[in-house]
Amino acid sequence: MIRRTMIWVMAALLFGCQQKKEEPQPMNVDTTKVHKKVIYQVFPRLFGNTNTTNKPWGTLEENGTGKFSDFTEKALEEIKNLGVTHIWYTGVPHHALVTDYASQGISPDDPDVVKGRAGSPYAVKDYYNVNPDLADTVENRLQEFKELIARTHNAGLKVLIDIVPNHVARNYEGNSTPTGLEAFGASDDRTVTYARNNNFYYIPDSDFKVPVWENGYLPLGGADHEMSDHEFVEVPAKWTGNGSRAAQPKMNDWYETVKVNYGVRPDGSYDFESLPESYDQEDFKTHYEFWQDKSVPDSWVKFKDIALYWLEHGIDGFRYDMAEMVPVEFWSYMNSHIKMKNNEALLVAEVYQPTLYRDYIRKGKMDYLYDKVELYDSLKHIMQGHGWTDHIPKVLEGLQDIEHHMLHFLENHDEQRIASPEFVGNALKGMPAMVVSATSTTSPTMIYFGQEVGEAGAENAGFGQPSRTSIFDYIGVPSHQRWVNDKNYDGGQLFDDEKKLRDFYRRLLNFTVASEALMGTYQDIHYFNKDHTEGYDHKVLSYVRWSDAEKLIITTNFHDGDSRVFELKIPQEIIKEWNLDEGTYPVVDALYGSEKEMAVKNGIGKLDITLNPLESFIFVVK
Repeated sequence: MIRRTMIWVMAALLFGCQQKKEEPQPMNVDTTKVHKKVIYQVFPRLFGNTNTTNKPWGTLEENGTGKFSDFTEKALEEIKNLGVTHIWYTGVPHHALVTDYASQGISPDDPDVVKGRAGSPYAVKDYYNVNPDLADTVENRLQEFKELIARTHNAGLKVLIDIVPNHVARNYEGNSTPTGLEAFGASDDRTVTYARNNNFYYIPDSDFKVPVWENGYLPLGGADHEMSDHEFVEVPAKWTGNGSRAAQPKMNDWYETVKVNYGVRPDGSYDFESLPESYDQEDFKTHYEFWQDKSVPDSWVKFKDIALYWLEHGIDGFRYDMAEMVPVEFWSYMNSHIKMKNNEALLVAEVYQPTLYRDYIRKGKMDYLYDKVELYDSLKHIMQGHGWTDHIPKVLEGLQDIEHHMLHFLENHDEQRIASPEFVGNALKGMPAMVVSATSTTSPTMIYFGQEVGEAGAENAGFGQPSRTSIFDYIGVPSHQRWVNDKNYDGGQLFDDEKKLRDFYRRLLNFTVASEALMGTYQDIHYFNKDHTEGYDHKVLSYVRWSDAEKLIITTNFHDGDSRVFELKIPQEIIKEWNLDEGTYPVVDALYGSEKEMAVKNGIGKLDITLNPLESFIFVVK
């Protein structure tokens, strides 16, 4: 309650100051001319769940679950109006879970190899069907998802789902695999550790053993379950998803999954043809042709068939989990086949090693990679008070040749919620970082459902720890539920600070998808102002963006308790590039509509700035 009150007071101070001088509505923009992409990540299991019980390790009946049908026309319209272009439905493929659907013909899953009650969305059990939790009628679940795809398209949004190439559920079955295709592992030779066309790696003559549970952990929190007996039959044992070769993995291994074999021998050498170095300059059509006369491992073909299957059902792209754990040649094969089917398919991947970025973009034909270890980590440090904005221009400079391909975010299911005490404990502290994340490059922006209303992820759901909204258990998401408002999707129960935060996100994201300048040129003016501007410091960041039709001056204050007053200077080379003569020019803030004048004198632009704590301006030069 104390933390909530402190946030409200800060919100009142910040937004009160802004609204006093910012009565005008956001600048009119033509949202039919979409430039930047904005991806909205959402768990259907959590999105429409209005149950507030939140019992640790609670069952579906106790804690509730969302459904595909919760994404009504109204809900999708509101997501679109937030400034979103793509929606990533997370946890759609049928993954292992503890809820019993045996009466609907679905085999039960053993809690000893399932994380949480609702299960990990990254332990897929059947790639050709969808999570039964999400259906109103389990037998009709695939059709219900197809109807959601159609509703999403009708709302003007494109659809992404997950493909998890590195691993599948330990009990993968693939019961919905189409006639003529085989499920993973169906024809494997299990007497050997490795064979090129085996889908899994084996530990011959060894039976799988459940991990030794430590530190008081027990599956389902120790609740009784007929299958929770510390046993799971797997003969012979398989390698675990994170690469463990032990028949009994550790409890911190990805024990609920098994690693997929892509033709990488146990010694790390490749059992397939490598791409020529020059192929980093070739387009997806050339990559597609390269593989036409090549023999490739069986797992490659299986995942390609899965991707094409979902494209046939109307999916517009994929988010690939832990893509760097799979050889780049596979991605060349996979993604070139996808692009030949739909050259506008959006392909997003987790790659956390900067040394791999360029290969996975250029050779692997990824559209976008997570920009975590560069921009996200830098912004997080600044938000937490032990980083300087001086680092941001250096990060952007280092990624300049691939900046368009680096997906920006401040939250996703893997990262701590901004409002959690473990991050910064205040969703408002994400506002300047969000401006930088959304406007500093031409890359897409991603937000995580609930981020726009300051969700704190404080619930103890069962498996895992608070600070991240649980992806493993049935749980309600309190701030988001206030926006859902008994499925009216109108924010009717939001607190005032949550409403104002969502309004900020709406203004910012709608501007980004319409701005031509944000697909144009970037130039840092931060260091110029640090050297020449009194009152400007390492917790302020400024830069300019422009196109032929639009010129932007962006400045933001990461101080959460101090205002900054200074005369922002625009260097001569930029004024010259913008063809501005001596004189004054009106500038209008794209977020809240406040107006100022920029003076150009002796070739330098000068703009008097007062930045309140956590305030940002995106000035459009008229």
